[in-house]
Amino acid sequence: MNVINESGILAISTRLQRLADQIRKDGLLIYKANGIDFEPKWFPVIYTLHQKSILSVVEIAAEIGYSHPSTISLLKELEKKKLIRSRKDKSDERKRLLVLTEKGTELVTQMQPVWSVMTEALSSFTTDLIKAIDEVEEKMEQQSFYQRAQSIKNK
Repeated sequence: MNVINESGILAISTRLQRLADQIRKDGLLIYKANGIDFEPKWFPVIYTLHQKSILSVVEIAAEIGYSHPSTISLLKELEKKKLIRSRKDKSDERKRLLVLTEKGTELVTQMQPVWSVMTEALSSFTTDLIKAIDEVEEKMEQQSFYQRAQSIKNK
């Protein structure tokens, strides 16, 4: 065991980042092994538009939980790859609405069986991880890590 693992909860951010990086790296390998040209970082936008069909930039950012600038950067990349396209909202000219292109829809169709395999493979690790993440996210919405640390410090 290394020092980071031994530090327990103090290194949770580092360990979750390591875990996320490994899952992303393996995800890329899984897509490539299935002949799919897809970056795991595109998943939140592609999956959200697959589920919700048409959304504004602000709505996508809210759905995926990313900042507006990070979302814009991702959207530009996906538009360049011709997986999504935008159009002006008829009721509000300032608003851009995003949809999957035909190429994006075909890609989702190609990826769906792979997503099933990925879901099964990830589920084989643990059933409690998602529950634990849900619980932490819910509690952090009520009071952030920073707020909790401040209240402990001020006791």
